[in-house]
Amino acid sequence: MLTNQTISLNNIVSQREGNIVSNMGEEKVMLSVQNGKYYNLGEIGGEIWDQIESPKSVNEVISSLLNVYDVTQAECEEQVLSFLEHLYNEKLIEIK
Repeated sequence: MLTNQTISLNNIVSQREGNIVSNMGEEKVMLSVQNGKYYNLGEIGGEIWDQIESPKSVNEVISSLLNVYDVTQAECEEQVLSFLEHLYNEKLIEIK
């Protein structure tokens, strides 16, 4: 597991266990039992969360989103990496 390192496009990411996740309209919300915190992942964040149910490279996640959304690759990479960093800092995902 990484410690104080940034996530790269080649890292493999996956969900950590112990989270209760539900759909609220088009958005996904989550309660971390470990952290005792509630998170609103939003629509696209929820899609990313669903994709990393099983281990997947960051590149694979980005490629999948680029096929669905009208966004530049650079912007998609920046937003996905930022989102995953937040999840990692909250101990919601594992990085390999």
